[in-house]
Amino acid sequence: MVATMITSLPRFCFSASAKTFAKRTTPFLYNKPNTLLLKFPNTCTTLPSLTPSKLLPFCFFNAGKDNPDFQQKEETELGWPILKRWEVPWEWQTVSLTSLACGLSFILTGLIETAAIPYLGLNIEELSLDQKAEILFVDQSITTIAVLGVLYGVANTFQPLPEDLFRYDFKEPFNLKKGWLLWAAIGLVGALIAIALTGVAMSLFRGDDSQRETDALVRLLPLIGSSSISTACLVGITGVLAPVLEETVFRGFFMTSLTKWYFYLISLYGPNLWLWPGKLKKDISNLNYQSTNVAMVPTPVSVIISAAVFALAHLTPGEFPQLFVLGTALGFSYAQTRNLVTPITIHAFWNSGVILLLTFLQLQGYDIKELLQAT
Repeated sequence: MVATMITSLPRFCFSASAKTFAKRTTPFLYNKPNTLLLKFPNTCTTLPSLTPSKLLPFCFFNAGKDNPDFQQKEETELGWPILKRWEVPWEWQTVSLTSLACGLSFILTGLIETAAIPYLGLNIEELSLDQKAEILFVDQSITTIAVLGVLYGVANTFQPLPEDLFRYDFKEPFNLKKGWLLWAAIGLVGALIAIALTGVAMSLFRGDDSQRETDALVRLLPLIGSSSISTACLVGITGVLAPVLEETVFRGFFMTSLTKWYFYLISLYGPNLWLWPGKLKKDISNLNYQSTNVAMVPTPVSVIISAAVFALAHLTPGEFPQLFVLGTALGFSYAQTRNLVTPITIHAFWNSGVILLLTFLQLQGYDIKELLQAT
């Protein structure tokens, strides 16, 4: 249940269809009297005029308010909050290095704790189930503090942050537009239905394979229902610590950062020309967005990408479809409310609900291991 976070940030390129490109660029390409020249900083190299014959997409990272007019126009035209982007103040280098730092802090924390246990005079095999549960809770607490410490340490260097970044707001829970509790309930019900349908579809494709893979929950079976202390520790881990950590990293940081990637179609002649994100930042930001073919990663696409990374980070390939569906519901609920309390609530009810249900079934005499493998 506790995710192993291995996050990486590739540069994503998205290409438009030929029809869409022709509609958006033809008037500019043929009716504009002057040639569009892109001058590189510190060089005298220029790119020829744009024509629809040879076009290549290049990815850039639009950090901060590089074009306030474009951002303001987008905010007024999009009526649905779920389609709006975040004003992320950091660039792609910060996103990559911070993701790497969070992953390393997660791994190193586990290695240090494992190495420290013998020096504390603890023998894991001789510990009771309650003691093992308590150690797991302490382990997850330290990991959560370490990873969030890295993340917020980096984010604080960009103060003041926009109001909708890393926002935890418990006010107006039932507001129709951005009520965190209302949309958490909607997201949870939607996730339950979608995951149930996904499970049915997977069972049809996989058949009745009794050896199919189960998730990491199986490793916690000895602790489930063993005592009230073990149950409390598991609920604290899966219902509080893990949701706060994972939603802050995957939705609060990674997903919002993805919405600031964009690409710009330029014409190339002669030898191939390689460009890195950021080199043409000044030139790109000074261009007229209404006259050029600029496309940014839509928020729904960033939700899908972050959901895929979220599912992969759990390192349970057999559970990827269900985790992907859950991650998608979490992402859309956050995009709607701009409040991390919403996906955290969904995640907490999902995780703790599973633990409490299995505990109840265990107390009723059911073989929960057999139930997990069957479902």
